[in-house]
Amino acid sequence: MRTGVPPRAFIQEVVTRDGLQIEPRFLPTEDKVALIDALSQTGVAKIEVTSFVSPRAVPNLADAREVARAIRRRPDVTYVALVPNLRGAEAALEADMDELNLVLSVSETHNLANMRMTPQDSLEGFRAIVAAAAGTRAALNGSIATAFGCPFEGAQPAEKVLDLAEAYLAVGLHSVTLADTTGMANPRQVFALVSAFRARFDDVKLTLHFHNTRGMGLANVLAALEAGADRFDASLGGIGGCPFAPGATGNISTEDLVHMLEAMGVETGVDLPALLALARSLPALLGHDIPGQVAKAGRSGDLHPVPAHLRAAQ
Repeated sequence: MRTGVPPRAFIQEVVTRDGLQIEPRFLPTEDKVALIDALSQTGVAKIEVTSFVSPRAVPNLADAREVARAIRRRPDVTYVALVPNLRGAEAALEADMDELNLVLSVSETHNLANMRMTPQDSLEGFRAIVAAAAGTRAALNGSIATAFGCPFEGAQPAEKVLDLAEAYLAVGLHSVTLADTTGMANPRQVFALVSAFRARFDDVKLTLHFHNTRGMGLANVLAALEAGADRFDASLGGIGGCPFAPGATGNISTEDLVHMLEAMGVETGVDLPALLALARSLPALLGHDIPGQVAKAGRSGDLHPVPAHLRAAQ
């Protein structure tokens, strides 16, 4: 089992899916495409482009097909679509997405609120998606929502989460994401669950998906790193949240995450100045401020001129 902070972390951008799904104002298709194309140049490992979901459920992602067709793809970036069901999976495969992200909640109450079916029914639906993807080049990732707690049911037993991960792999999924859907995780809990996952599934690619709802997002990243995790979802500017979870707020900020890792000496391959420039462009696109901190404060290594009165005294 791998433990200790890894030398390299992989950053997976979710701003145009998780970030936009809760936004009240529709972001025009051409702006989404331009943002994705710019993010493709920053060195992120993956971009979750969109979700092939009902426009009635998530109006801001109604242009999923148009966005997927229009983006300029780089061979070193994996382009992902979240799919809620077989119809969405078929649309994503038709759009030639590199990876399909399937999601269900380990919490039955949240899954009923989010997907309108039980977790077991959702898992059965995954079998049809696996069959549809057979023979294609698409990879299949399974996200376990509310892995660190449900706003309706509370904490979820670690063994229940791990059993669901095992069921994902048995169905035919290739990798797993543990998602802190509403920002209920704490660092000690994260370290324990990631360590247990690594002990049971050492060779399975694992992503952590944290929200900063209660200000513990980056602390949770650090705990996951210490337990050997090296793949993290994040949203430019720290925007986002689940429309089906009370009190949900934004994902961890991509630029804040990269800044922290860079300061720690963990390689990401991401161009932080380019990322910051994009983050600073978001308020004009969205019509409101963003939660991310480094875009406002600057990098910790950005020094300022000596005050004029001190220079005069020298």
